[in-house]
Amino acid sequence: MAVSRECTQTASSVAAVGIRACRMAWLHASNLWPEVQEKLADLPCSGENLFGDMGRDLKNHDLKNHHETLPQLSASASDPPSSIKKPSRPSSRRSFYTQQKYYLPLPPGFARPILLLGAAPINRELLDPSRPPSRPQLREFDWRVVQALCFPALQLHTTSSVMQVSQEEFEKAKEQLKSLKEDPGNEVKLKLYGLFKQASQGPCNVPKPGMLDFVNKAKWDAWNSLGSLSKDNARQAYIDLVSSLVSMKSPKEKTASDSKSKYQTLEVITQDNITKIMLNRPQKKNAITTQMYNEIMQALEEAGKDDSVITVFTGSGDYYCSGNDLNNFMNIPPSGKEKMAEDSAVMLEKFVSHFINFPKPLIAVVNGPAVGISVTLLGLFDIVYATERATFQTPFSQLAQSPEGCSSFLFPRIMGFAKANEILIFNKVLTAVEACDRGLVTEVFPDTTFQKEVWARLKNYAKLPKNSLAFSKQLIRGMDKEKLHIVNTQECKLLKERWLSDECMNAIIDFFQKKSKL
Repeated sequence: MAVSRECTQTASSVAAVGIRACRMAWLHASNLWPEVQEKLADLPCSGENLFGDMGRDLKNHDLKNHHETLPQLSASASDPPSSIKKPSRPSSRRSFYTQQKYYLPLPPGFARPILLLGAAPINRELLDPSRPPSRPQLREFDWRVVQALCFPALQLHTTSSVMQVSQEEFEKAKEQLKSLKEDPGNEVKLKLYGLFKQASQGPCNVPKPGMLDFVNKAKWDAWNSLGSLSKDNARQAYIDLVSSLVSMKSPKEKTASDSKSKYQTLEVITQDNITKIMLNRPQKKNAITTQMYNEIMQALEEAGKDDSVITVFTGSGDYYCSGNDLNNFMNIPPSGKEKMAEDSAVMLEKFVSHFINFPKPLIAVVNGPAVGISVTLLGLFDIVYATERATFQTPFSQLAQSPEGCSSFLFPRIMGFAKANEILIFNKVLTAVEACDRGLVTEVFPDTTFQKEVWARLKNYAKLPKNSLAFSKQLIRGMDKEKLHIVNTQECKLLKERWLSDECMNAIIDFFQKKSKL
């Protein structure tokens, strides 16, 4: 019986039979299998001399139930499979020989021949392309279209029950993906999309979107890049990728444990693409010690390099920050106050430089009163949200000191010289609403809903494109960066002089005496 070209060009399926799956593979085309069985029946010993036990299995097995679930492949004589090569000279490796003279390397593990549609079933005598077939009857089994498959047995699902398990795992992986709390990033999401489409529909079969359709083009590229990857392999790759995402330790758990070991005065947590740096000395109203200065610089360095989109500063307890811990000035080392003032000025300049140079959006969540340097630094933040009970004070003149944190340059720019002088020189305490009116605070929230409203907004910010936010900040801040460093140096130089003055030391002593009387 002649086999029509239309019949042989239909989609092919691969399966393995029984316990001999490691040694057997075959092609199956719609409505073709009865003809294959009939051809086998016409061969001597029903094909068993050629294929051994595989011949019996091929003859008796019904592939009808596998047609929808097995991976599809097809090829024609004019367009042979890409895995079939035409060498310039006979190869020394074991190969299949067909009438179109294409060669398909036989991988390790397949000692027996594999059925070829479009050529005679080949036995070992035909592995040498220079030798003609020794069994003339094989020429009667001559088909016109070359379609060849040779897959490692370990990549084949051998039974329908295994296929069912794989499909169940695939469905489970889809549900697990929905439970992920962290965004895995665009690259991973595109990979997941491509694998899902390949596992569900096979190779990419839709037109390429236009160049301006960026999103759909990226998705199309992810799918199309998988080429002829089988549905089974795509399904397994999808399952493995989702499993690796689910099994990864959450950023919250990771950074929380790191926070305990690295920081004693801070709590640093990364979650939902947000790195939160919390001043954590609530019993001291989050007053900044020398240790805290160093830990904040370390936390900023790490936040600037991690995968988070934005970085948030806030305080633990009722206070945002009460400014410098004045005990820093009372613990004079044996080297003398000159050395202490020099070291403090160097540290402060370095500290403020970390805020000037920070590459990502920096947001202050002012949860209570703010004093001193915690106020002056706000000019270097990109957004400042405050609870309605927050207050803002810079008591530099009371302590015979001078402004820092680039406030001598930024505050007049933000609110004008007159209003800036009222705060920096004359110690005016601002309410949250007043600070907002002067441009120092972005927005004020009711204290009862402050945390809920602010963090909901921050999570939405963190979903924005990371690089776009960083580049935009650099564009906005870049023109002033050099100027800010100059201002920072000048402020620290003046502060060093103030710290060494008798006026400053007397003011600090008076502060502690008044405090002891309370």
